Amino acid sequence: MPQASAVLAEPTAGSDFAPLLRQVRSAGLLDRRRGRYALTIAGNLCALAATATAVVLAGNSWWTLLLAVPAAVFSARTAFVGHDSGHAQIAATRRANRLLGLIHADLLLGMSYAWWNDKHNRHHANPNHVDKDPDVGVGALVWTQRQAALREGFARWLTRHQAQLFFPLLLLEGINLKVSSLRDLKRQEAGGRLTEAALLTLHFAGYATLLLTSMSPGKAVVFALLHHALFGLHLGMVFAPNHKGMEMPDPDGERWGHLHRQVLTSRNVRGGPVTDWFMGGLNYQIEHHLFPSMPRPHLRLARPLVRAHCATAGLTYAETGLIDSYAQALRHMHEVGAPLRDAPGTGGGRGAL
Repeated sequence: MPQASAVLAEPTAGSDFAPLLRQVRSAGLLDRRRGRYALTIAGNLCALAATATAVVLAGNSWWTLLLAVPAAVFSARTAFVGHDSGHAQIAATRRANRLLGLIHADLLLGMSYAWWNDKHNRHHANPNHVDKDPDVGVGALVWTQRQAALREGFARWLTRHQAQLFFPLLLLEGINLKVSSLRDLKRQEAGGRLTEAALLTLHFAGYATLLLTSMSPGKAVVFALLHHALFGLHLGMVFAPNHKGMEMPDPDGERWGHLHRQVLTSRNVRGGPVTDWFMGGLNYQIEHHLFPSMPRPHLRLARPLVRAHCATAGLTYAETGLIDSYAQALRHMHEVGAPLRDAPGTGGGRGAL
């Protein structure tokens, strides 16, 4: 199974990225933080266990639904650990990172680690490239006016209104992650497929047992839907500001080097400790894309070095606040659907976002 951009390729001596890499490496920012991750993983597992215990103790009450909020929050923290294991940020060996990924993704979340790694690996290799990055491929939403022009039927209506529908659609993302994971099993090799299928089965059985032994079937269904809706919303709010509305390389144009490709397609979200916690440190997206194997706690420390290097290289270092990052992403989605709104027979007028 591929590691998601786990090992950073050594740039050539004349690369505009090489001086920055040497600077970051000499500062020790690529060194692993095993102790920090051990505490993070232990704390998150305790939080998940406490939430499950609270569900059992609250029992068959509508008040139990309030526990879907911490369940979603700590599920997102679990996803962050699975993400980091895929980038080889945590352990020294591929086997150990894969084990951590399987536990956090398949067993705890019911999400395929191999599927996520494959998809995320392709995204990191070619961010915002319409032919190579699955995150800007055609799906429920589209990201270029060329993609929008090919939409028909309900998909065409969806594209016309995709900016307004973006956050509501994120409520379905938690379920979509599980569906996509199950569908991907047939792509995997026999050994990996068997392992992941077993862990996914354990997850679904354990999750169903927890809910159905604690509350009525109706409340269990409502809890599961609310939990997954909030989980998908949380993850979407973390990942959406990072690349949407940023540069999209021309498939037929000049091929960018690593520095240009990762900096020009990424956006940082500035903020204090609350923003850093909410976004899991992935608000330092430029640093993460330049150094995917860098431990998340080090990303904010690398920021001043990267900013200075970009200024020297004459590269725009995109950084904004959390609210404005969403506004920029939504404006981009709105503009993508503009030709469909302006087309005859659609009611005309772009309208305000």
